[in-house]
Amino acid sequence: MTHPVTERPPGAPAGYRLKFPGSWWHLDLDPNTRDASIRRKVEAQVKNVPGLSREQVDTLVRDTRRTARDAYAQGALQASGMLRVLNYSDGPVVLSATTIVLRVSVPEDQSEDLADLVIAAAMQLGNEAEGSGLPVGEVEMVDLPMVGPAGRVTRIEEVDLKGRRVPTAMRHTLIPVPNSRDYLVLACSTTSMNLAEQFYEVFDAIADSFHFEDPPTRTGEAPSSTEDTGK
Repeated sequence: MTHPVTERPPGAPAGYRLKFPGSWWHLDLDPNTRDASIRRKVEAQVKNVPGLSREQVDTLVRDTRRTARDAYAQGALQASGMLRVLNYSDGPVVLSATTIVLRVSVPEDQSEDLADLVIAAAMQLGNEAEGSGLPVGEVEMVDLPMVGPAGRVTRIEEVDLKGRRVPTAMRHTLIPVPNSRDYLVLACSTTSMNLAEQFYEVFDAIADSFHFEDPPTRTGEAPSSTEDTGK
C-alpha cells in the first residue's frame, strides 16, 4: 500500500515492513468500505463464543469502527488490531489492542533530533499528569534491531468513549525516517488494563520487527506499508 502523506526527500525510504502476531488483522480505513468490512471481521472473531449477546457484538463493532475512523482522521498509514473473547463462569471478557502507524513532520523551527523530542515528550507527560491522579508515564530511548535508536513513550490515559472515561494503556514508538524531518509513530494501545504488561511485550515485539525498505527511483512518495501478519 502507498500512502502519500508528505513529499519524500531524495534518499528517504520508500516503505516499511511490520510483522504482527497471527491473531491480529488489518483494519480497513477506507470510508467507503470500512463499516461493512469491520462488522465482518468482528463477527468472524466472535462467532463461536457462547454467552456473547447481540448487543455486546454490536458494541464491539461500534468501538472498532470508531478506532478506524479516528485513525483515518489522523491520516494513519495503517491500523491493525486484535480481538479475543475469553469465557469465564461470571461471563465473557473481551481482550483488545490496536497498533496505528502515523507519519508526522517536525516543524522547521523545532529540532528534529530524537533526543530533543524524547526530552520534550517527558516534560509534556509530566505536565499532563499533574493533578490527573494518573501515573506520570515513562519516556525512554530504545534500540530497534533493524532500525537503531528510537523513542518510546509509555503511559496510562483515560479515553473518552461516548461519555465513559476508559483507562487505556499506551505505548508509542517514535522512529526517525532517514534523510527527512519526519517520524513514523507506532501508536499501540489496549483497554485490557489487567494485562497491560503482557500487551507491552507484544507491542515491543511488533516494533522490533519494523524495518524500512529501500527508496525507489521516483520521488514524491511517502513510505508505504507492507504488512506481514506472520501467518
